[in-house]
Amino acid sequence: MGVAAGDATVNPVSDPGSPNPFEGFPLFGDLAKLFGQAGRGVPWDAARALALAVATDNTPEPNVDPIQRMELEQLARVAELHVADVTGLPTTVTGRELTVLPVNRGAWAQRTLEDYRPLLEQLAGSLGTAEVVPKGDEVGVGPDDQLAAMLGPMLEAMQPMMVAMTAGSMVGHMARRALGQYDLPIPRRPSDELMIVVPNLEAFGKEWSLPAEDLRLWICLHEIAHHTVLGVPHVRSRLESLLREYTTKFRNDPEALGEALGDIDLTGGPESMAQLQRVLGEPGALLGAIQSDEQRALLPLLEALVAVVVGVVDHVMDQVGGKFITSYGMLTEALRRRRVEAGEADRFVERLLGLELTQAVYDRGAAFVEGVVERAGPEGLARLWEGEQMLPSPPEVDAPGLWLARIELLDD
Repeated sequence: MGVAAGDATVNPVSDPGSPNPFEGFPLFGDLAKLFGQAGRGVPWDAARALALAVATDNTPEPNVDPIQRMELEQLARVAELHVADVTGLPTTVTGRELTVLPVNRGAWAQRTLEDYRPLLEQLAGSLGTAEVVPKGDEVGVGPDDQLAAMLGPMLEAMQPMMVAMTAGSMVGHMARRALGQYDLPIPRRPSDELMIVVPNLEAFGKEWSLPAEDLRLWICLHEIAHHTVLGVPHVRSRLESLLREYTTKFRNDPEALGEALGDIDLTGGPESMAQLQRVLGEPGALLGAIQSDEQRALLPLLEALVAVVVGVVDHVMDQVGGKFITSYGMLTEALRRRRVEAGEADRFVERLLGLELTQAVYDRGAAFVEGVVERAGPEGLARLWEGEQMLPSPPEVDAPGLWLARIELLDD
């Protein structure tokens, strides 16, 4: 899953395991796109403008062909019936008819930014209210500390704006390669419209020489299976709660800015100003976002739940796709490789929200589902949907027999 053409500002040497989710993300290269737009507006207006500029590369997009819309709608009906049959779950969250919404990249970016906005606002609040220790009262304050003390309050005040701008850049890059609205297993605002990004789907199909109709049915299955699992009320509420808690636990490091600015000589003239610009061009330095101890404690819970969600979705798709899609094996291999071979722009949002969708996560979820089905059949797996107490703990995800033993005790 490489970075899309045109994403030349991505830093190829950033550390995928870094606790700083902003490391290497090409926000400041993208800002040039925004500043070419008319007007600045409030932070979220600016974020929307930036998301659109990055998603479309500042070029007009054609509307989706109505024929493609009709073809996707027909395939979605087929996919919905089979997903409902395999899961025994309702496929809608509002009770209305499920519909697919073929969109271009710009439309996907605009809606996704609004859907992710509550989480991103919580992130902005977390960064904006974190305590920053003043450095100006220390004994032996040097030029580097003076600069940090001078810029610190200004940068802290800018943090919510910078988070909004980072969000726009992030979502814009996601729009350049997303196939549907559940490329990341994040619950959306309650709706039964499922976005499918037609330009990206077509480009991917051509790149891998995939049968077009098979690929369209695959993406319908993928989106509807995710929508169904994430629509289970206690699954949705638990995942939303963990994501919300994670995004509110970022903490500013009061030493980070001083360390970043420590080698800058204020008397160095144009050279020092260029160095300052480079330092402030790193989102991690400007936002001071680091993973906190509270977040590290939450990660096992979040990772376990996400593994179960993606494991169940893959199981549902294997059950349906293996029977009704002729090229299912080829499609699945291509798409699964795509989703784990992420570039920096893709990994950014995963680190930001605590979602590291590595191959190990998918393998863990698959092993849990396989272990449950082998021991207790599809009926055993369906017990996940009975209530929040039925969701497995991290150790139970790795040992499905422990989960089955516990839920049997709940019946006694």
